[in-house]
Amino acid sequence: MHRNVALLSVATTIAPRITTSEEIDRRLQPALKRLRLPKGLLQRVAGVHERRNWAEGQAFDDAAVAAGKRALAQAGVDPSEVGLMINTSVTRKHLEPSVAVRIHHGLGLPSSATNFDIANACLGFVNGMTLAAQLIDSGQIKYAVIIDGEDADEIQTNTIERLGRPDIARKDFMSEFASLTLGSGAAAAVLGPADAHPEGHRILGGVTRAATQFNDLCVGSVDGMFTDAKALLKGGMELVVSAWTEAKRDWSWSSMDRYILHQVSDVHTNAIVKATGLDRTRVPLTYPSYGNVGPASIPITLSQEAERLVPGNRVLLMGVGSGLNTAMMEITW
Repeated sequence: MHRNVALLSVATTIAPRITTSEEIDRRLQPALKRLRLPKGLLQRVAGVHERRNWAEGQAFDDAAVAAGKRALAQAGVDPSEVGLMINTSVTRKHLEPSVAVRIHHGLGLPSSATNFDIANACLGFVNGMTLAAQLIDSGQIKYAVIIDGEDADEIQTNTIERLGRPDIARKDFMSEFASLTLGSGAAAAVLGPADAHPEGHRILGGVTRAATQFNDLCVGSVDGMFTDAKALLKGGMELVVSAWTEAKRDWSWSSMDRYILHQVSDVHTNAIVKATGLDRTRVPLTYPSYGNVGPASIPITLSQEAERLVPGNRVLLMGVGSGLNTAMMEITW
């Protein structure tokens, strides 16, 4: 639980180029015909009709910097006041240095601002918020920027090329199906002390739980993302239900005003709604238009829903990340 932390702003950079699922179907048509698979699987099974990609020459880390600058401006926080910047991107151009150093420089943050990457699949952004909130509560820092930029272009291209090979079997195709739902985008959030920002959105706290025996069910790189979809869904739902049940000792989340889920697919969303008994009308969706934007999915969805939230609304961030891990965080708007 957090004592004195508020979300001051959340901003996004939406990738401008739209790639439709129909376009991907056309590119995969020879493979679909050979494997006797129907067109429209991405739309009917995953519910993903479009995803976004960056324009020519546009880089994911530049997009993240742009989102960070907007978030700082919206929060009214000068970069010189930032004590921590955490990058949570899955995407990276190289193993070292960290993506964080490029973003730290791009935001013009002071030398005193600690910066590093947190990598935890699709949960990185929420994990970053939790860590920053703890440091704000302890008085170690005043303001933190949590940031994420994702680029799905390379994995998309590599996956489509590989699925077109004559040696790819039906089971191989389905193991890479999730790669085709990925999209590009960037988001940033600014956190600070609640007592200094009564206009902020209070971060109350939450829970995390792990089921790392499932560490090999979804393994990805720029070459592709390979999943055991059935086992992944089963293990993920068991973990979510377990965490949800344990959380009832300290939290009451059965009637939140909004549930901001990590955006994966219709199958994933329907399973979480059914398993936890959520009101589906309070679960906004962005994956139909943006696809799965990894750790940026939750802040992008929250940013898009923000204009419909009113002071006092209770918001729960929820996600499951490869590995498996789950996290839930309550915010009072």
